[in-house]
Amino acid sequence: MATKEKKPKTGVIPLGEQLSYYAGSLGSGLIYSIMSSYILDFYINVAKLHWVFVLLLMLLARIWDAVNDPLMGVLMDRLNPKRGKMRTWLFAMPGIIMVFTILIFFAPNLAPAMKMVYAAITYVGWGMTFTAMDIPFWSLPLAMTPDEKERGTTFSLGRTANGVGAAIPMALVMLLPLYLEKSISDDHQVDVMKYLITAIICATAGGALIFQTPFHVRERVPLPQNDTGGKGALRRVLDCKPLMMTALMGILSGGRYMYQAGAAHVARWAISVEGVSVQKSMSSVQMSLSIAMAAGMFGAMIAVPFLTKRFSYKQLLIGSCLVGGAAGIAIYGVGYTISIPTLFPLLLLSAIPLGVINVVAFAMVGDSLDYMEWGTGFRANGLGLACQSFVIKLANALATSAITVIYPIVGLKMEDSQSTRAGTNFTILTDPARQAAVRRGFFSIISIIPALSLLASIIPVLFYDLTGKKKEKIESELAERRAREAQANEA
Repeated sequence: MATKEKKPKTGVIPLGEQLSYYAGSLGSGLIYSIMSSYILDFYINVAKLHWVFVLLLMLLARIWDAVNDPLMGVLMDRLNPKRGKMRTWLFAMPGIIMVFTILIFFAPNLAPAMKMVYAAITYVGWGMTFTAMDIPFWSLPLAMTPDEKERGTTFSLGRTANGVGAAIPMALVMLLPLYLEKSISDDHQVDVMKYLITAIICATAGGALIFQTPFHVRERVPLPQNDTGGKGALRRVLDCKPLMMTALMGILSGGRYMYQAGAAHVARWAISVEGVSVQKSMSSVQMSLSIAMAAGMFGAMIAVPFLTKRFSYKQLLIGSCLVGGAAGIAIYGVGYTISIPTLFPLLLLSAIPLGVINVVAFAMVGDSLDYMEWGTGFRANGLGLACQSFVIKLANALATSAITVIYPIVGLKMEDSQSTRAGTNFTILTDPARQAAVRRGFFSIISIIPALSLLASIIPVLFYDLTGKKKEKIESELAERRAREAQANEA
């Protein structure tokens, strides 16, 4: 009599374990958001670093990430510590990332050259530490469950919690000045304190939430044997067409990060509220932009798990990028003189692809790694997620670099952008034509530039083919293979 073949388990992640992972996801969002959204404004307008140095620092750091991120992925794949391939790193890294997050938003009173050295050390140190935490953390769902749907849901809810965490530093940066200016008369010092206090709160809370995760989460999915060297694994990653299309989509859609990273610059140099102080105007504009963007982004993130029951990841990406791209073009056409409440519907629509990409990209990486395992018998979880980590950082750096070069493009001079005058914003520009050019240039940060980026990202998605019957076949055959291997191990 033939032995009955065991079916792969589904729904294997206990509720407490899921909640622990989502809490860690929220903590990761707290830490990453303050860095990705505000480091450029802090460096240029608060720490008073030259924009050329900031641009070079970010680009050179990404070159180093091209080495550091894959190296981290290879290390995670090759090492087999007792506490787990992913969990081990999460015991060690949160405390270090807490320290670097606070240091990077500390503005020491140093000579310009030493200030650059300090910024370079803390920026690169933060990036390396975050990589050693981020790749293992987002690799965990691949090891928590063998079920593709449960894994997709875990990624989806984890990224949603991450987005909630990302909103908290934004709220702090917007609200703290309203309290700080009551006791601090110098607006520049208000900027210094708002970033330092926000960094301390986000680093402490975020680090603690990440640190609790490995105590409650299990790695229960046995992985196939990987290469003893890194070259074979790297070759397989590069040959994995769905993974490369996902990566290219992430890079081309990098303009979406300008919405968050650019809000502070738009509030300073493009849009203002008349009749109030500069700090109150900036807080009001940033809050309005953030609410509109959050509504579109979180609405999309919440809807994705339900939409995936009827639409493929590919369809969701193409549809959302078309909507977001069209909305961004419309925003640019309406112009910066229109009030934000009037722009609210278009801003909301333009943020929909932010939520969709934030969730779907990680699920697509998981499917791509399934495809790799199905086709080659090898699986490089760490290297695959390292690729996604590098894509996110590269896309973010390209977005912040684009914002940086807006300053010289619109003719904003050093004495304008780096003035120590309290409350520096576009109102210090007395020439109407020059003021209009500056406002229009910075307004493009939340309109035409991300719109064109989103539309361009559709191209590689057209070549992503893990959909329909092909995807179902891979999932079915891979589940059967794993079940046979589990039976053989038990025997």
